[in-house]
Amino acid sequence: MRRRHHFHIDYRGHSVSATVETGMRPVVEVLVDGKETGYASIQGDRPVAVPIELPTDPPTPATVRATSGPGVPRCLLIAEGDADPHVMAPRLY
Repeated sequence: MRRRHHFHIDYRGHSVSATVETGMRPVVEVLVDGKETGYASIQGDRPVAVPIELPTDPPTPATVRATSGPGVPRCLLIAEGDADPHVMAPRLY
């Protein structure tokens, strides 16, 4: 059964959202300020890293690390230059 899980964080004045779709072919889609900037297939319960850029001046490289399971999916935003990853809060879809 397919399910969609939505995650969001506001970071450095930009909106970063991720949708993790579970089921037969799990995928993750990442949006920055409402524009699709990353997409990846998930293999099993292994985490997948989706590289993105935040539209700052100069652009800031970042990665969204998504895990589809086991249990409830999770997402982290890992920005270049930050010591710790940022947890993306789950949102109702």
